[in-house]
Amino acid sequence: MILGMIQGLCEFLPISSSAHLVLVPWLFHWQDPGLGFDVALHMGTLVAVLAYFQRDVRLLILGGWRSLFRSTRNLQNDIHQRMAWLLVIASIPGAVVGKLFEEQAEHLFRAPVLIAVMLGGFGLILWLADRYGHKRKSLDSILWWEALMIGLSQALAIIPGVSRSGSTIVAGLGLGFRREEAARFSFLMSIPIILGAGLAHAAPIANSAQPLELAIGFLSSLLFGFLAIRCLLRYIVRYDFNIFVCYRLALALGILLCVYVRAH
Repeated sequence: MILGMIQGLCEFLPISSSAHLVLVPWLFHWQDPGLGFDVALHMGTLVAVLAYFQRDVRLLILGGWRSLFRSTRNLQNDIHQRMAWLLVIASIPGAVVGKLFEEQAEHLFRAPVLIAVMLGGFGLILWLADRYGHKRKSLDSILWWEALMIGLSQALAIIPGVSRSGSTIVAGLGLGFRREEAARFSFLMSIPIILGAGLAHAAPIANSAQPLELAIGFLSSLLFGFLAIRCLLRYIVRYDFNIFVCYRLALALGILLCVYVRAH
């Protein structure tokens, strides 16, 4: 239940779910629950984002379908047709990098010191993007190369500590989008990437011998993921990202201190 809560909250808040899923078992000496459990947690957050953006998802699916036929294609004026393809474009870099560096992501990138550096470093980058970004543009004006740039930033999140939502929100802010628009595009981008990863790793879930634990983790990540999306979108309309920047810096320092104490 705790790991599901962590996944649900941290997948959409810009604080890195992968880092927390590595750090919590490391700090408390918990046994690694396995890939099947991790996939179940991600499926919970996938259902959460589908539930929250169900209207957007329906319109995007319809728009993507209509764009396939010459008689109904209107990419220039139909935002849902254009957005459907922009989300596909934005998802390609993350899928390619995830496939190429899958083994490194499972082992090499999970060192606590590296996670601390990524948490702190990208926390400062988030602060800079939020402070100096123009924050004027809406998603109605997003261009294909801007979607690709945000997709490239998502690929960096293969390293725990970067944060998928954090890196994509940073890119959106850097391109001049408003906070809520950058976050919304980030959440919609999570749908194809989480779905693709889930389908690619469906076998571990099927082979898992702990259905009760899988169900609890799934439901916990779904509930807290839905709450995280709702609360963050309401929060950033009025406030900046400084609270998340401070949290990332504090956590990074805490990890380095813990590593030092354990080494001595």
